[in-house]
Amino acid sequence: MSCADCFSGVIHEGEPEGKIEQFAGVECYIATPSGEYPKDKALLFLTDVFGIPLVNNKLLADGFARNGFKVVMPDIMAGEPLPDSAMGDPNRDRVAWRAKHGPETWDHVVDKVVAALKETGVTRIATTGYCFGAPPAFYLAYKNETHVTIVSHPSMLQIPADLEKYRDVSKAPLLINSCEVDQAFPKEAQATTDELLGGGKFAPGYERTYWDGCTHGFAVRGDLSNPKVKAGKEGAFKASVEFLNKYL
Repeated sequence: MSCADCFSGVIHEGEPEGKIEQFAGVECYIATPSGEYPKDKALLFLTDVFGIPLVNNKLLADGFARNGFKVVMPDIMAGEPLPDSAMGDPNRDRVAWRAKHGPETWDHVVDKVVAALKETGVTRIATTGYCFGAPPAFYLAYKNETHVTIVSHPSMLQIPADLEKYRDVSKAPLLINSCEVDQAFPKEAQATTDELLGGGKFAPGYERTYWDGCTHGFAVRGDLSNPKVKAGKEGAFKASVEFLNKYL
């Protein structure tokens, strides 16, 4: 399920440091650490509906690169991400846009990028998926093509079916950054996920953070003038880095 908050938010300030490049025939934003980093590891950044053009996504990718991870952010929007101007636009036909962006538009894209990463010598791949990026992250985890999965305020997941499948077939440790108000991943879904994966039930590793006073989208498009939202965004990022350091 998705919600209005999937299509709203605040544009953040900053100057991206990475580059737009063609990788595996796919347009990608690539952020590379400035110092030494493990060449056998990479982080696949799977975006929200605003895709590569959104500066917020680029800045987050740069943040992961500053923490020592090479980041590849592929275009999973079939060249049609929503523009910044669509944030909060009540006239935007969200249903029509969703109908044009099913799994058949991104599955081959992430497969190509993962294969190309392997060809460059990468042996361990993590994913971080925001909103729309959660299903592609789970798709790769189901195939055990990736070794760590992080999703923040995931959308379009089928609860409990997708979590049961994750538990049964994936070997990738899973972190979910969740929040108080989220129609796409509400408290009931959060509790169900904990029941299925928490308490050591998922041997590879499972963690969930919860951010009070935050709504869906907080980890990438949150209003940083709100202290709780700022704390949630920064806390989710910190938890993600720590999870990567622990498992990747």
